[in-house]
Amino acid sequence: MTVLATTGITLPKNIAAGMWSKAQSGSVVAALSGAEPMQFGEVDIMTFDAPPRAEYVAEGGDKSSSGGTFGSKTVVPHKAQVTMRFNQEVKWADDDYQLGVLRTLAAAGGVALARALDLGVIHRINPLTGLAAASITGKLNDTTNRVEVAGAADLEVEAAAGLVIGDGFTPNGVAFDPGYAWTISIARYEDGRKKFPELGYDVNISNFGGLRASVSNTVSGVPEATDTKLRGIVGDWTTVRWGVQRRVPIEMIEFGDPDGQGDLKRKNQIALRLEVVYGWAFMDLNAFAAIEDAV
Repeated sequence: MTVLATTGITLPKNIAAGMWSKAQSGSVVAALSGAEPMQFGEVDIMTFDAPPRAEYVAEGGDKSSSGGTFGSKTVVPHKAQVTMRFNQEVKWADDDYQLGVLRTLAAAGGVALARALDLGVIHRINPLTGLAAASITGKLNDTTNRVEVAGAADLEVEAAAGLVIGDGFTPNGVAFDPGYAWTISIARYEDGRKKFPELGYDVNISNFGGLRASVSNTVSGVPEATDTKLRGIVGDWTTVRWGVQRRVPIEMIEFGDPDGQGDLKRKNQIALRLEVVYGWAFMDLNAFAAIEDAV
């Protein structure tokens, strides 16, 4: 929960048209693995544990069983919410300023929910506490395919892709931590030439080695949690099945104690709440390889 009291917005002075905040990157999961429509609740996805095989049959010959065994993966719902308090006096400002403040707060909450998707899927982290979320079991970073950072990022990405291919998958994307992306963007040959001149200094990498790329500090888990030492994830992102099961409209709360911080009326505050219910499942963690610093 974020509390924006008199130290956050000084009233009754006029409110500035916008608020400044330190840039927060969004979700690499959303960028690399498209969402799909989902029913609410636990949903089973059928899988082929062993795919069937076709057979050539001679004329008049008998047909054999094509084999194939079925399995399932369960998509589990996970609710994420953001509740922000601010002074009731903001409602006294004229409509333009009031709307601007609410839009800014809603945008900040939207970024928080996007980051929550990454932190849950990749790390099983509750963003508010920085600790493991008891309601989430399993995470992308549980993959046993591991590559240790040794100072040659391009070779490390190559090795990670090789591990994914070796397990029978085709890598189609890579997620980078900003610091690791910076290391890649400034990599040079011995004669001083940049290895990747197409990459700028804004660490906004969208493609690397033919793989779609996305950059966010959710890869390492900071600042919400202690650095997990994860620097990159290469994989087949189509094997992450996720979607939004419910998107609750932005709610303005004017009464009660919605977050355990005291009665809103007594504290002369109102609250803004955003909620979303995500659902996700991993088809096979061998479809991913983690690039990590030595622990």
